[in-house]
Amino acid sequence: MKVYIASDFHLKLQEQKEDKIRREKVINFLMSLRGKAELLILNGDIFDLWFSWKNVIIKGYFPILKVLSELRENGCRIIFIAGNHDFYFGNFLRDYLKIEVYTDAYSTVIDGKKVYITHGDQHTSNDLRYKIFRILTHNKFIMKIFAMIHPDVSLKIGNLMSRSSRKQQASKKLLEKREAGLIKFAKKKMDEFDIVILGHSHIPKILKFENGIYANSGDWIENYSYLELINGKINLNVNKE
Repeated sequence: MKVYIASDFHLKLQEQKEDKIRREKVINFLMSLRGKAELLILNGDIFDLWFSWKNVIIKGYFPILKVLSELRENGCRIIFIAGNHDFYFGNFLRDYLKIEVYTDAYSTVIDGKKVYITHGDQHTSNDLRYKIFRILTHNKFIMKIFAMIHPDVSLKIGNLMSRSSRKQQASKKLLEKREAGLIKFAKKKMDEFDIVILGHSHIPKILKFENGIYANSGDWIENYSYLELINGKINLNVNKE
C-alpha cells in the first residue's frame, strides 16, 4: 500500500510572498500524488487557521480544497487529523469533500504494521502556556460564541490567536525541548504500535527503537518534508520542486 503523511503546511488566509510560494509547493506536491497515493494522511496544521461555519467556508483556501477534492475523485482516500491551528471542522470536509476527519488520533494496520498517528500538540513537554491556550480554544462555549460573530470579524480574532500560538515555536532549542515530550509519548505507544507518527515539532525525523519507530513528518515552512509508508516501510522525504 502507498501511504503519504504530511503535516504543518500552515497555509495562511492573508499571504505574503513566501506564503504564496509555500502554497504553490504544497499544491504541486499534492497534485504529484494523483494516481500514485492510495491514502493521504494530513496530520494537522494544514491550515494556519480553520473554522467551519454552518453556511460559510474561507475562500482563501479554495485552491487547496480544490486539489484535495480532485485527489478524492481520482481514488485517493484522505484522512485529516486535527492540529492545534485547524480543529473546529464542522461538516464541510466530511460531507462535501468526503475526507475522513479525526479530532484526536487515527490508528490502523497498514501492510501488517500497527500504526498510530496524531498531531502531537497535546504531548509536548515544557509547554504550559500552550496547554492553557489549547483549553481555551477548544472550549465549546467559546467556539459557539465565535461562530455567532460575523466571519470577517471572527477571522481577524482567529488570526491574532494563531499568530500568538506560532510565536511560541520560534526557538529551535525550545522546539527540541518540547519534542522530547513527543518522543516520550511515542515510546509509550510502542507498547501497542509498531510505528508512531507525529507532527507539530517541525522537526522531520525517523528514530528506530527496539520495539518500534518514531517518525515526524516535519513541516513546510523550512523543511518541505513528508513521510512515505510503502509496503510497510517508512521513509522521510523532502519535496524538491
